[in-house]
Amino acid sequence: MRHFDHIDTAYRKHLFYRHPRPFGRHDDPAVLAVALGATLYCPATRPALAADIEKAARRGVMSMVVCLEDAIGDDEVPEAEANLVAQLRDLHARGADVPGEAGGGRSIGGVPLLFVRVREPRQIGDIAVRLGPAAGLVSGFVLPKFTAAAGGAFLDALEDAAARTGLPLLAMPVIESPDAVYSESRTEMLHEVARLLAKHRERVLAVRIGATDMSAAYGLRRPPDLTIYDIRPVAAAITDIVNVLGRADGSGFVVTGPVWEYFSAGERMFKPQLRQSPFEAQRAAPLRQRLITSDLDGLIREVHLDKANGLTGKTVIHPTHVAAVHALSVVTHEEYCDAADILGYAGGGAMASSYANKMNEAKPHRAWAERLMLRARVFGVAARDVTFVELLEAAGSR
Repeated sequence: MRHFDHIDTAYRKHLFYRHPRPFGRHDDPAVLAVALGATLYCPATRPALAADIEKAARRGVMSMVVCLEDAIGDDEVPEAEANLVAQLRDLHARGADVPGEAGGGRSIGGVPLLFVRVREPRQIGDIAVRLGPAAGLVSGFVLPKFTAAAGGAFLDALEDAAARTGLPLLAMPVIESPDAVYSESRTEMLHEVARLLAKHRERVLAVRIGATDMSAAYGLRRPPDLTIYDIRPVAAAITDIVNVLGRADGSGFVVTGPVWEYFSAGERMFKPQLRQSPFEAQRAAPLRQRLITSDLDGLIREVHLDKANGLTGKTVIHPTHVAAVHALSVVTHEEYCDAADILGYAGGGAMASSYANKMNEAKPHRAWAERLMLRARVFGVAARDVTFVELLEAAGSR
């Protein structure tokens, strides 16, 4: 698997100073967590689920979650489980490759890193057994409404399923319960979760944030022309999640950005959030208009804020969101030069940046530089004069 492989090879050479490197499900989880990028959620009830997965892979999607929880009705669970099993077994029978492994001449190509979002612990082992050999297509499970009290059973079920199948199954717990939002319980709850996850560190791929459920605790829903950071009760919870679970001292985990849930614009109260000049410089005014029409200017702003606040990747619910998240994940040439300069100074000190527009400090900026180099490994480094607009146009091409 490799990001941007759906783009023409010759054009990729123009776009990248350093190309994205391949990765697979057996890579270090620290690499896979960053490589997730835009994780596309879909309900397990979709009649053409197998075809949807194949199509998503061709469009550059690198990670998907098939949902048995909030995306389906309570009365649909047995049907959804049966559909999930049948569709993945069909994919396997037709020769879908295990993510990141050579196909050996099999009939169809690879699939994204696939995860199943379950409702309760018993589903983990049950689904793994029912899938049989097709369980090899599953990279792990998403654990909803994760708390220290409820999470232990999920993680134990995952450990048991991994032991019985011999598969390197990974967990993505979702922080979204009221205890994670309410100020009087949040700090203690998050520290309890941190202690539990530390005991299962080798199984935890990333921590996800369920902003929709968090907003529901207050009867809120963010409008499309605001970001989640404008919803102060939820933004405060995100701050604490990063503070406790996203630290750069070796105790933290990759924390992913919350879902962007809009894919068609309604009536606007505020001006579009994309400046005209970068698009005019690339003669891409029609692209800007398409982004605004689809409400993707709000997504782009929120991804910028995710990155600034320590989040990596994002949950999305529509394929059109993927290109924006991935284009914004590419490391700019300037960022790469700064990180390389910082990591080149072992004894500390400060220096002017290679672009002569900022000061780089070797010690305070080192953790940032190390994280950025990991992102550069999987998303690549843009060529010096390549802008986000050009990357977005290329990533959205089919």
